[in-house]
Amino acid sequence: MTNKNVLITGGAGYVGAVLVPLLLKKGYRVRVLDLFLYGDVLTTHKNLECVRGDIRDPAVIKKSLKGIDTVIHLACISNDPSFELDPTLGKSINFDATTALIDQSKKAGVRRFIYASSSSVYGVKAEKNVTEDLPLEPLTDYSKYKARCEQYLLSKQDGDFTPVIIRPATVCGYSPRMRLDLSVNILTMSALTQKSITVFGGAQKRPNIHITDMCRAYMTLLESPKKKIAGKIYNAGYQNYSVMELALMVKRVLGDPSIVIDVKPTNDNRSYHISSEKIKNELGFTSRHTVEEAIGDIKIAYERGLLPDVLTNKKYYNIRVMQANFPKYPR
Repeated sequence: MTNKNVLITGGAGYVGAVLVPLLLKKGYRVRVLDLFLYGDVLTTHKNLECVRGDIRDPAVIKKSLKGIDTVIHLACISNDPSFELDPTLGKSINFDATTALIDQSKKAGVRRFIYASSSSVYGVKAEKNVTEDLPLEPLTDYSKYKARCEQYLLSKQDGDFTPVIIRPATVCGYSPRMRLDLSVNILTMSALTQKSITVFGGAQKRPNIHITDMCRAYMTLLESPKKKIAGKIYNAGYQNYSVMELALMVKRVLGDPSIVIDVKPTNDNRSYHISSEKIKNELGFTSRHTVEEAIGDIKIAYERGLLPDVLTNKKYYNIRVMQANFPKYPR
C-alpha cells in the first residue's frame, strides 16, 4: 500500500469523523490534527493517533508531519457566517496556515497533498453545468481564500510533491460529529423537530453530495496513481437541486404531510449546477448514495437518540461553537 501514513487536518470534524474510520478499515495509519472544539467522537484504534493542536502553530505542524506520506487538508473556518465573524482569524487559518502547511509538507517529504476546496469558488454561473475549467468568481472572503489556496498549492507541484484539489458540493447526511448548518441537514432536522421548514428564496440551485460519497472521493484521490491526479482539480457534487426542491424532498421522504414550508426572501444569490463528469471520466468515481438517503439517515439517527439536544446544543452549529469559544464574537 502506497501513501499509507495519512495526516488529516480537521479530522475530528463533520467529514473527518466518517473518513477516519473508513481509512482505518482500509488499513491506513492515520494521524488526526484537530483542536477538538466540537468534541472527540473518534474511537480508539491501534493505527490512529490524535494530536490536539492548532494548525497555525509551526511546532505542532512539524510534529504532525513526521513520517507522513499524504496530507488530507480539511481544517478551516468552514462556511461564510463563521468566517465573517472574524475575517482576520479566518484568513490566518484558511490562507496563512494553509500555505504554511503546504510549505512544511514539502519540506517534510510529504508526497501527496489533497486539498478540500469548495464549489462556492464558482460564484454565480449561468452555464447549465459548471465544469472545472470555468473561471472562478468567488463572492465571499471564505471562497476567495479557498481559490487563492488552490493557486498556491498548484504552484508548488514538482516530481516529488503531488497536489490535487477537490471542490465538494454541499455535503449531507449523518456523521458522529453532526452539522446542522448545512442545507439538507438543517431542513431535515427542522422538519423533524418543528414540523416546519423555512426556505430562504428557494430558486437557488445547490449541488449536493452524500457524506459517504464525499469520503469515497477522498479515498479515490488517495489511491489513484500519481500520473492521473497530479495537479488536477475535480468537482464532487451530484443531484443538483433548488432549495425549494430540497425542502419538498424532505417533506416527502419523512412522509409527514403536516410539515409546513415557509418561504422568505433572501439576499443570498449563490446558485450553481456543477458537473462531476471529470472525476468520473478520469478516475472512475461516481456517487452511490442520494440526498434521499441522507435525509433518511438523519431521521434514523434522530429517532435512535444519536442526536441529543438538537434544539439547544451549540455543537451542531459551527458559528455557535466559535461564539462560545471566543466570547468577543457577536451573537
